[in-house]
Amino acid sequence: MTSRREQQRGFGAIMAIIILVVLASLGAGMVTLGATQQWAEAQGVLSARALAAARAGLEVGMFRAMSSQTPGDAWKTCSSSPGQSIFLDLSATTGFHVAVTCTSLTYNEGESSPGVPNVVRIFTIQATACNSPNSCPDSVLATTPGYVERVRQVAVTN
Repeated sequence: MTSRREQQRGFGAIMAIIILVVLASLGAGMVTLGATQQWAEAQGVLSARALAAARAGLEVGMFRAMSSQTPGDAWKTCSSSPGQSIFLDLSATTGFHVAVTCTSLTYNEGESSPGVPNVVRIFTIQATACNSPNSCPDSVLATTPGYVERVRQVAVTN
C-alpha cells in the first residue's frame, strides 16, 4: 500500500510546469503586442509625412496656378481635358513622391461693368503623396504592408 505522501509527490512538478507555460504565454503575448504597437506607430509617422508631402504638393500647385506671370503657361488656365500635372520627388527628405494635378472651369459671375461679364476661374488642385518609388498612386504596392498614400484636394479661385 502506498502512503498519502507518495501519491502527492509529483503534484508540485505538474504545477511548476503549468505556471511556466502560463508565464511563457503571457511573455509571448507581450512581445507580440509590443511589436504591433511599434509597427502601428511607424505607420502613423509615415502617414503624417505623407500628409505633409501632399500639403506641399498643394502649395506648389496653387503657386503655379495663381502666380504664373507667363500668359502662355498651361498652369495659368489648367483647362486641358485631363488638366495639368507635375510630379514632385521629395524622396530625399521625406521618402515620398507627389503627383499634383490641376483642372479649372470658368464661370461668369455678375458683371465687372455694365454689359461686361465678370469671368471667374475656379482651380481644382489635387495632390497625391505616396511612399512608392514609382508614380503615385501605385496600384501594385497599394496592397502591401508599409505602403502609405494620402490625397489632398483644394479649390481656389482667381
